Amino acid sequence: MTTTSSRETTFTTPQRKTTSMCQHQPPCPSADSTDREAAHPVAHHPEQGWSLLCNGVLLFEDTGELLPDGQVIAPHRPLGGARVVTAA
Repeated sequence: MTTTSSRETTFTTPQRKTTSMCQHQPPCPSADSTDREAAHPVAHHPEQGWSLLCNGVLLFEDTGELLPDGQVIAPHRPLGGARVVTAA
């Protein structure tokens, strides 16, 4: 919508609604869940380093994320130096 007066023009855009692409039963975790990375991928591009999950989350190879509302989640890879213990 554009509103025009004699002195200024204001542009407004409608609010973006976040909808899930998930058709799974039971439904995958939503984009605002702590386990959002467990959603099924609907597009996977390892050559470009990203996957699109059915909850609308873009998941990057470095473990960073871009949520449907535009929020950025910084990479959260485990730091090196972790000890691996195996059971005997």
